Amino acid sequence: MATMHSLALSSSLYRNSVQKPRSYSVSSAIVHGSLNFNSSFNGQHLHVPSLRLPMITQKTPMYTPVIMMAGKPKIQFIQGTDELTIPDVKLTKSKDGTNGMAIFRFDQPSVFDSSGEVGDITGFYMIDEEGVLQSVDVNAKFVNGKPSGIEAKYIMRTPRDWDRFMRFMERYSNANDLQFIKY
Repeated sequence: MATMHSLALSSSLYRNSVQKPRSYSVSSAIVHGSLNFNSSFNGQHLHVPSLRLPMITQKTPMYTPVIMMAGKPKIQFIQGTDELTIPDVKLTKSKDGTNGMAIFRFDQPSVFDSSGEVGDITGFYMIDEEGVLQSVDVNAKFVNGKPSGIEAKYIMRTPRDWDRFMRFMERYSNANDLQFIKY
């Protein structure tokens, strides 16, 4: 209670001092060439005239279109290096459908052949025409000191994440002749 009282006291001292409050909340749009604001401190109505800025003209377009390549969906462990091995994928989904997990298992992935030359495994990247889905939950399996497989997990926390993942998997499975089997 004492803390709240001192904050209120310092607030009223600040309001009565020479400095003016620096933040205002906008309550309405432009009206007759000016802006109307309400002060967030004491509800006073403020009238601020709008600025007249010179018109900027340019002969070249102000934007450059972004073109996404609608190429084959791919999986990468090292950015820029496509994984050639087709994984075994297992999906789980919560009963209420709000979240789920995809577990990818790669036996003898091609990334082990090129990781010494290209670089280290930095994550798990699923790339398609919509963009990139990624995870850092990647584990390598070793047999007799040699790498033999990779397990990567992708967690979907919302129905939107689930739908996006399923769109990627549909494209990936069509491009690689995979089948969906429900257990």
